[in-house]
Amino acid sequence: MSKTTVKQVAPFLVLLGVAVAAIFITPAASFDPASVLGDDGKTPKYVYNSGDIAWMLVSCAFVFLMTPALAFFYGGMVGRKNVLSTMIKSTVSAGIISVFWIVIQFSLCFGKSIGGFIGDPSTFLFFKGVMEGEPWPLAATIPLPLFAFFQLMFAIITPGLVVGAVAERIRFSSYTLFIVLFGALVYAPLAHMAWHPDGLMFKWGVQDFAGGTVVHISAGMAALAGALVLKPRKSIGTHSPANIPYVLIGTGLLWFGWFGFNAGSAVGAGSLGVYAFATTNTAAAAAGLSWMFLDVIRGKKPSVLGFCIGAVVGLVAVTPAAGFVGVPQALFIGFIAAIVSNLVAEFLKHKTKLDDPLDVFACHGLGGITGMLLTGVFSMVKPGETALFPTQFPIQLVGMLIAVTYSFVVSFILFKVINLILPMRVTQAEEDEGLDASQHDEKYLQGTLLVHNNGVVEEKTVTH
Repeated sequence: MSKTTVKQVAPFLVLLGVAVAAIFITPAASFDPASVLGDDGKTPKYVYNSGDIAWMLVSCAFVFLMTPALAFFYGGMVGRKNVLSTMIKSTVSAGIISVFWIVIQFSLCFGKSIGGFIGDPSTFLFFKGVMEGEPWPLAATIPLPLFAFFQLMFAIITPGLVVGAVAERIRFSSYTLFIVLFGALVYAPLAHMAWHPDGLMFKWGVQDFAGGTVVHISAGMAALAGALVLKPRKSIGTHSPANIPYVLIGTGLLWFGWFGFNAGSAVGAGSLGVYAFATTNTAAAAAGLSWMFLDVIRGKKPSVLGFCIGAVVGLVAVTPAAGFVGVPQALFIGFIAAIVSNLVAEFLKHKTKLDDPLDVFACHGLGGITGMLLTGVFSMVKPGETALFPTQFPIQLVGMLIAVTYSFVVSFILFKVINLILPMRVTQAEEDEGLDASQHDEKYLQGTLLVHNNGVVEEKTVTH
């Protein structure tokens, strides 16, 4: 056994310190069941809608499922030597962000506004006041902790999306640090500006129903920054997808989870959630077909990967628009977004030196940008009323530009700084061996092969 180093012990000690602080330093965050009752000690202090609570609990589970779904989606597309390392980088975000959210990130996103840019970190420190707090102003029919945990699911998956752009060459330890810093310095300010009633973009009237700026543009621009900092893989273009059925499974689960992602963002079991559900499915279907048919027009055969990637692009593009546009408009948004992402992905892959293995920038970054702008074209005051274009379009354009610029610049700086603290790029030998083995000492698809050797049957362990 190798000698334990300070670097190996440090993360454990940090987690231990957080756990101790949660118990002893912030006793005010403890939950007293009596605190949710009125002055008579019997009737509830706040009145909620049981149907809304039920739907939002289900939506939380739907959105959480998207993180392991993303792991399958990404894991199936990388080379066989890097399946597990890619999957865990997305999945570990569920652990890291769940803790970080309780400690401070929820406060940074939804705490008392500081200049409309970010929340006061002391507002809900260690979930102080959340369990018995008054409901969120924009979600008055559900308890505050339910709103908090629904929003947590968005914060979990966002840094997991970036993994696809830095796959097969980034150290696990460096990426875990990136998850924390990205959550605090990129995700939290964008979430606050877009979704807090006192946020800058919210007050300007920028429409982002479920995360076009907060989730997809932020992840897409961070992916571009990461790909630029880490430089191309040495083995670029030398492997086939490890497991296309994984990609298909991941796509189906993402599509399923996205109903909670978008329809759940209505924050209630009402007609708005139904509209968002319908637009979500329509955009995904249109985009999957659009990507696949565009490939056929260019001389390729219709592929499983093409339909799966296209469907996800449609889901990305309709995310900011889901509750603001009609079903026919959602079909158009999915159709156009898939074409834009497909053409840009092909251009970047074959005409530039940018190495974004899973096209995160083209699919999530540009998918989110396309969706934000088309929201400005097709947005309605509410379903069925007169469109706001062109008055909404310039507002969407400003919000999009802010999100693009801020997330790219800050993410680029983060990757550079982390690279000075913990070198992000694995060695050439580790890349050749594969990150499953070099980073995690694990193998993908290991089995036993019977080998005939001079009439003797021998067992041989093989790893695909």
